Amino acid sequence: MMTKKLPLQLIAMGMVALFAAGCGSGSSTDGDKSASTGGSSAGSSTPGAGGDKKPLTLAFVTNNASDYWTIARKGVEKAEKEDPTVKVEFKMPANGSAAEQKEIFDDLLAKGVQGIAVSPKDPANQVEMINSAAKKALIFTQDSDAANTDRACYIGTDNFAAGKQAGEELKKALPGGGKIMFFVGSKDAQNAKDRYDGIQAALKGSNIVTVDIRTDEADHAKAKTNVSDAIVANPDLVGLVGLWSYNGPAIHNALKDAGKLGKIKIVCFDEEDETLAGVKDGTISATIVQQPFEFGYQAVKIMAKVLRGDKSDVPASKQKFVETKVISKDTVDAFADNLKKQRAGG
Repeated sequence: MMTKKLPLQLIAMGMVALFAAGCGSGSSTDGDKSASTGGSSAGSSTPGAGGDKKPLTLAFVTNNASDYWTIARKGVEKAEKEDPTVKVEFKMPANGSAAEQKEIFDDLLAKGVQGIAVSPKDPANQVEMINSAAKKALIFTQDSDAANTDRACYIGTDNFAAGKQAGEELKKALPGGGKIMFFVGSKDAQNAKDRYDGIQAALKGSNIVTVDIRTDEADHAKAKTNVSDAIVANPDLVGLVGLWSYNGPAIHNALKDAGKLGKIKIVCFDEEDETLAGVKDGTISATIVQQPFEFGYQAVKIMAKVLRGDKSDVPASKQKFVETKVISKDTVDAFADNLKKQRAGG
């Protein structure tokens, strides 16, 4: 009897072993599927059009703490939602200084961030910072470029072209010409230089004359004081231009306090709430708006693709321009409605 039972026991044991091995194999496959669909396990990957995606940590660094950047942040957040394997640190320097950007860069690189998109405050004096960082991580510029560095790509406005748009609006607002003054955080920022040069190119041959350009180093209180002082010292000014987002509201408030709203024309940039309100009631002639939502969204999406080996979205020029628009009294309501949608999350 023993000799007949032994083979049956062995067969039974073998079947159990095979079944257990099969269950183990199935469990492992399910685990891989969970990881590949964005599971929370460290080191998991998500399948994409070009294959598995490795987890990435990126950063988006602004040049000041203006409300303008809250729209860019929504673009960053949308890109994160679309690809859970990408995490982005959003950094806004409180003082808006080049030194503070350097501290942020050092901290990010020490953490091992793989890509940084920055709006350089002073590109001429940040070459070493950007080039050194580019040896350790992928560096993009956004909003304001630093073309003479090792940055891989710029995503943002063609600021010279945007300046020309502003210049054309100034000519419409001041058909008889006259004296104007400019206000900006820093003359050293490339976007400020390009916008100013674009405006001057558009004004060439007109009777509009530039008196001066005043800087505030992203100090909003100083931005308003600069305007107040300027209109007292230059009572014949007929137009004021704000080159950075908060300069529009600063000009508007200073003229309101002085009782000169509507008497001195305003052309500015970007879409702060007070700027749009001024365009709507006619106290601001026009504002040139960018698309900061796209800066955030495209910077994250394209950096992730490049880090995964796909450079197809980086132009040969290494500059990817995002369209600007002129917002006037006729178009401000439609623009404001779309902006609300973006602020709500795109």
